[in-house]
Amino acid sequence: MSPARTTMPVRKRITPITAVSVLLVAILTNRPQHTAAYQVVSSLADLPLDANDHLASHILAYPASDPCASLIEDDMPSGRNLYGHVPIAVEGDAAAALFGDRLDNIDNEQVPITNVRQCPAVCLDRGVDSSLVAYPMPEKYYNPNQNKDHESSFDAFVASLSCGRVEFAFINYSPDTVSLYWANPNGDNAYLYPLERLEKNTKFIHTFIGHRFIAEDKDSKVIMDHTVEFSGIIGISNHENRHRHRDIRKEVQTTMNGEWSKHLQVKRTFSPLGFSKGRLPDDVFGSMRSYYYNNRDPPHRVQEEWSTKGLYVNYWESDCNFIQIPWELKKLWQVRLKDVVQEWVGVEIEQTDLYGVRQYEAGARLLTHVDRITTHAVSLIVNIAQGDLTSPWTVEVYDHANRLHEVVMEPGDIVYYESAKALHGRNTPLAGGYYANIFTHYRPMGDPNWYKKENPEGTPEPLIDVGKCELVGKPDDYSMGAVKCENPAIGPHLSPKMFTAESGEDLYQWWLSVGPSFDDGTTSEEL
Repeated sequence: MSPARTTMPVRKRITPITAVSVLLVAILTNRPQHTAAYQVVSSLADLPLDANDHLASHILAYPASDPCASLIEDDMPSGRNLYGHVPIAVEGDAAAALFGDRLDNIDNEQVPITNVRQCPAVCLDRGVDSSLVAYPMPEKYYNPNQNKDHESSFDAFVASLSCGRVEFAFINYSPDTVSLYWANPNGDNAYLYPLERLEKNTKFIHTFIGHRFIAEDKDSKVIMDHTVEFSGIIGISNHENRHRHRDIRKEVQTTMNGEWSKHLQVKRTFSPLGFSKGRLPDDVFGSMRSYYYNNRDPPHRVQEEWSTKGLYVNYWESDCNFIQIPWELKKLWQVRLKDVVQEWVGVEIEQTDLYGVRQYEAGARLLTHVDRITTHAVSLIVNIAQGDLTSPWTVEVYDHANRLHEVVMEPGDIVYYESAKALHGRNTPLAGGYYANIFTHYRPMGDPNWYKKENPEGTPEPLIDVGKCELVGKPDDYSMGAVKCENPAIGPHLSPKMFTAESGEDLYQWWLSVGPSFDDGTTSEEL
């Protein structure tokens, strides 16, 4: 801890006007730690927000009450680098929302606070929704007793992945290999490495908010000059999936027959229907939302490489965009989501993959399919963001009796599904706007042959017979119980079209029926 100042800074209570002022100081100087006075808020609604109601700056939050306020502020004298974080002291409802039980130590007269290590603090990511600010991931809190990166000092916490240190990636879609440099503040550019083309050559590094990087082409021309503002990725130019007319009917027909055969290879089941709907934990959702929000536009968002991946996504008709996720952030999400999925399936599982963020655009379609049989036993679809849709873009999932369910998702919703067995897709074209998802996959622990085995004792029986069903709602009442069956265990998501598949040909006919007609006017009714 640095020597105590003879004069403590005045802590000013923040209003929406002063919040904007703090943000302007941060933007104009890029040194928010140089503010002349520390700010105090009693409501998280008074934190600086942008026009979309997302946090407009990284925040270093700590209790406004002494002795912790003084101890922490003593460790933040003018000139110390906070890596773009605005220091704000919180009291009242704001302190209770962010710190909860962590405040008990401060109020405990039996244990006097004499060291900053006894005080709570947390770093809040720029870009998080105002409704999720109160739910930081546990790793964002100052925890010198359990986080080795915080052990040495409060400065170490500020310089760790909890705060100012970030993961950042570079992906090259320019015509040639480029040279990547770190722009040293002393004026020298430090050469890092050659950056080859395409997603497979993406380079992730650890760096700090405020660090600057430059990319030069083969003629030493600067084609990227970027200062890191958050954890993320940047594309040097962009990939392009060329739009063109394709008549893929025969290919789709063959593919649907293949997918039908693959889903029949799986013996084992985990749940009555093969899917269920749930909700992300708030802190995980907040972390995912801030990452997506900060990287949602080019050059951070690029087109996904699809030309060698088949026709499951109609990339030749509608752009399919992609935002890669840094490795360590991905691991944090994987650990938390594994717990969520494991509770659903009731058996010990292991992580096999996490993919995204994939952003679909207007007109997008996803063919009915099943996932990789050895690794994708149970999975999650996570909706991170969507906007400007003119109608819901339902997840189409077939249950163990091959009945079609159409599930509506909102941001923060998750759909659990047995992805190697339960056929799934989104064949109806996305009606306007955009739709951003993450996908995560698991299998029973250490068992690549799980699909060949019979269900172990205690596995829920597949729900096959649900009695007579009838349409009681409107044809577009998705996820609203539009179809009522004698057995209510079927749930609210049965498709109002009351469609059941019996073959790959049925899947093909479904694809034809919900999509646009072809140039010859072909529709499923005519085939």
